[in-house]
Amino acid sequence: MTRTGRKGHHRSKKKRIALMLAPVVAAAVAVPLMNQAGAATPSEVSKDCAEDSAKLDNCEFVDVQVKRNSLGANKRVSTVTDNCGSTTAATKDFSVSASVTRSITLEDGFTAAADSKLGNSFFEIGAKFNTTEFSIKRDDTGTGFDFSRTDTVKADHLGFFMWSEKRTDVSGFLKATYKEEQNGQKVFFSPSEGGTSVHVFYPQLLKNGTPDGRLWLRNVKCGTPEASGIQNSSNSIRTEPGFEEGGTNVSDVEIPLSEIPAP
Repeated sequence: MTRTGRKGHHRSKKKRIALMLAPVVAAAVAVPLMNQAGAATPSEVSKDCAEDSAKLDNCEFVDVQVKRNSLGANKRVSTVTDNCGSTTAATKDFSVSASVTRSITLEDGFTAAADSKLGNSFFEIGAKFNTTEFSIKRDDTGTGFDFSRTDTVKADHLGFFMWSEKRTDVSGFLKATYKEEQNGQKVFFSPSEGGTSVHVFYPQLLKNGTPDGRLWLRNVKCGTPEASGIQNSSNSIRTEPGFEEGGTNVSDVEIPLSEIPAP
């Protein structure tokens, strides 16, 4: 009877020891799993780079391809002058204003402060693509033009100015180096090594500092769907068709860049 009681006692002790060890083993397993998830995904890399995370030793933009003279969006850059119902052309005063800045396409709301590791990388990469013909806007501050001029609006037309900036489109990927190993490595990429889906657009500037691009006066025939769309937008700034792409109810006249005053 005594031996039987001892055996039962030993079995009970082993169970208690096993139960006590189980959480410790689980915790030990959880650590590498957490490290593995810490920075291995492209979205985590992008987030850490954008926030200049203290976990990083460095984050840099690696350029793979470059395309100069890439045109940006077609934007209305003046108020709309209404000459609808008139049988004669009218001379009108316009206030024209546009701004350009370096931009990044990666994720909605993605930014990188100029004094961050990644912001500094964008600046340095931009230095590679300056030319003797034009400079490029390397930092994230804006520059542009703001002036007034007089032009002719056709009879029974709406008149306004359009602008499309010229940019140097540099595409590549992000390379992040972490201070501590994550799942056995320190270097991760977003979206992937050698990828070209991260675009940095550097506005091109003429030597006098004026943004390079295309500026044109647009006349839109009143009573047409094109005119109604503009009037219904309450004259707000919006994207429009490109130069000479508006159709039969729209006419465009390009303004020489020499007529845009230097900032």
